[in-house]
Amino acid sequence: MHTVTIILILLLAVVASAFVARLLPIKVPLPLVQIATGIVLSYGFGISVPLDPEFFFLFFIPPLLFLDGWRIPKSAFFRDARPIVTLAIGLVLFTVVGMGYFIHWMIPAIPLAAAFALAAILSPTDPVAVSAIASQSPIPSRLMHILEGESLLNDASGLVCFRFAVAAVITGSFSLLDASLEFLQAAGGGLLVGIAVAWLIGILNRWLVAAVGEDPGTQILISLLVPFAAYLGAEHIGSSGILAAAAAGITMHYADLVGRRLAATRMQRRAVWDTIQMALNGVIFVILGAQLRATVEGLPGIALEMGLSTAWWLAFYVLAITVVLAVLRFLWVWGSLKFTVFKGKRNEDEEIVKPPFKLLLVTAFAGVRGAITLAGILTLPFLLPNGAEFPARDLLIFLAKGVILLSLLTASIALPLLTRDLEFSPEPVIGAGEGQARAAAAEAAIRRIEQLTQTMSANDAYSEAAARITELYQRRLDYGNEGDEAARIQLQAEAERSLRLEAIRAERDELFQMWLNDKLDDSVHQHLLRELDLIEGALSRAD
Repeated sequence: MHTVTIILILLLAVVASAFVARLLPIKVPLPLVQIATGIVLSYGFGISVPLDPEFFFLFFIPPLLFLDGWRIPKSAFFRDARPIVTLAIGLVLFTVVGMGYFIHWMIPAIPLAAAFALAAILSPTDPVAVSAIASQSPIPSRLMHILEGESLLNDASGLVCFRFAVAAVITGSFSLLDASLEFLQAAGGGLLVGIAVAWLIGILNRWLVAAVGEDPGTQILISLLVPFAAYLGAEHIGSSGILAAAAAGITMHYADLVGRRLAATRMQRRAVWDTIQMALNGVIFVILGAQLRATVEGLPGIALEMGLSTAWWLAFYVLAITVVLAVLRFLWVWGSLKFTVFKGKRNEDEEIVKPPFKLLLVTAFAGVRGAITLAGILTLPFLLPNGAEFPARDLLIFLAKGVILLSLLTASIALPLLTRDLEFSPEPVIGAGEGQARAAAAEAAIRRIEQLTQTMSANDAYSEAAARITELYQRRLDYGNEGDEAARIQLQAEAERSLRLEAIRAERDELFQMWLNDKLDDSVHQHLLRELDLIEGALSRAD
């Protein structure tokens, strides 16, 4: 009963923080408001929120990463695969090595292997916090897609590095070959399991829908279970469950397009997943705020254990680590850009447009730490196999929490300032634009209506309805205006409704084929599909 009460309080805190964020006279990123709400719960009401890392990873991380993989624009993800991979793997390794040696040098009491463990768990970034901050700052959509793609992949690489660093602390030995092989196993196995689970469930689901029909509630429940199936399946074989959940989300996007869910299913599912995303993200940051009281109260003990004269040294350590993380990230992005420009100069046919210096700073400050860092650092064991305490465990946990908070606060201040008056180049559009896509969809609808009217028996109501719908789509082609859809006669309205549903299905098929053949940008496709879903949902209410 106590656990249920805590859950309800956390959900209420998420709701309250959302209203508070809207009521504040100045715009404050929602994660910061939620952390402040957790602090109020801790200090004002004495509420303590225990956090089991294994439960946290299973309950929170798979659905959030699955949803990120499902919704990230796939054309943008694969178009920018190279910078995403360099950030997700190259930057993680660069951060682990650079930060590990820096932390050990700055705080000699932390063994080198433990310093590498802290650096590894600090390497993954949090797209949720960046997205919340980006809502107040005009970050270019292409950069946001790169940051989202990075966060999907760097969780696995960071956690594998973290696991090996912790093992090195426990065993006192480290093998680069074993670490590389396990990374390949974790990453490759996670990808394969995620793809296999999503496709298998998609095939079985299509067979069941064809046999018994589609029920929106059942389809939504299936989508909720997929990330947990992928995560548990990958963890069972020793692979990355986190990467499996993200891969399942990416794969489910394609399986869903092939399956062609009903408009009612898509709209209801979108609403359910939006609610789950808001609740889980909010609860994570509220828990972080609620744990600050215990963390602050333990600072004197940590300072005494480390032989520090004052606890303010701990705050300095957090500041130094946060600054060096941003510097390393900036150096990696700057170096990658220089390498790209160098390659472009060797290839005279390739035009390289150098981004402004401010944009490099935006990329550096956008590396906000969040849920993965919080959950991962709490999995540090209390004792070593010989019975001794894990070295500097409390200090490592405090430093990780401090970096999460400071990176959030820094990004909330720096990003709006850096993006102010910053001009962005127009985003490249893949394939047809929105106007061309609308025209192609309207032409497909007209062709479908003409085919249906040729097979129908002579009926004045259907003939008149077909003429009206054809005129409606022709007007869209000529003027881009759908006109009035109201029907004055019930029989004519029913005929028009059935024809419009067929026409909308033809539009959707045409848009899908254009998207599948890379003739239509992913964002334009989703925008037009959403419009068709709304119209189809309204027309289907009479069924």
